[in-house]
Amino acid sequence: MENSKEISALVKLLDDPDPEIFEHIEKRLLEYGEEVVHFLENAWEQSLDSLLQERIENVVHKIQFNSVKEDLNLWYQSGAFDLLQGALVVNRYQYPDLNEEKIKLQMEEIKREIWIGLQYEMSSIEKIKLINHVFYNVYGFSGNTKNHHDPQNSYINQVLDSKKGNQISLAIIYSSIAQKLDIPVYGVNLPQHFILGYIDESKREDHEFGVLFYINAFNKGAIFGKHDVDQFLRQLNLDPMPGFYAPCSNVEIIRRIIRNLISSYENLGSTEKVTELKELQDILNKTNI
Repeated sequence: MENSKEISALVKLLDDPDPEIFEHIEKRLLEYGEEVVHFLENAWEQSLDSLLQERIENVVHKIQFNSVKEDLNLWYQSGAFDLLQGALVVNRYQYPDLNEEKIKLQMEEIKREIWIGLQYEMSSIEKIKLINHVFYNVYGFSGNTKNHHDPQNSYINQVLDSKKGNQISLAIIYSSIAQKLDIPVYGVNLPQHFILGYIDESKREDHEFGVLFYINAFNKGAIFGKHDVDQFLRQLNLDPMPGFYAPCSNVEIIRRIIRNLISSYENLGSTEKVTELKELQDILNKTNI
């Protein structure tokens, strides 16, 4: 690599006591981006200097955070078509070395298990009952009711490993698998809760918003109807707005994941993480899409 000499020289100077020199070096390293990370990690391992190690950690974090911001912006500007991809970008905020291939293989395995049981003549309810059986009984997914505010509940890799998540993470995994099987299950952005809707566009006249029924991914895939949503909104003293019943956009779902993370880290007093996550939030609040 032609830049390796300059990068190595810059890394060696990171412990310079002069703040201005340090700032200049950090700026140059940030301009290089991801390609300097392994140089920095090697230097960290070889160093016994706690100041140098701390500076290296900060530079690596800034590079990785910039990468997450760029990728989230790209996902958003490109139309936000792939919900799972958006969730994986946010996942990389906490887990920069995320093995996305492993996640996709884990989901593929669950999908295959459902696909084996699918039969052509199954009704929509029967298909959902099959997904529920595989998802909750065979694989053991459940809502994390004990540590509901734990930020780990929002990270897909952690949810796939622990089999516990919050309303949104479970709904993303559930709906992504369903859609891969051509079963039209999409997120519905209900206040204080997040649910799924089974959509049949051809029945839009009989069923408002084309939703045949709703699914609660947090509660073992419980199936319910519009009147239950009405009742839930009445309990919250909220007027029944169309957006509470209809499928929402992928951007809204990822916004909500970030909101959950901000709330979780506020509870933990992690002010730096809250500040950074608000930067991610700002990317998705632009109006040019």
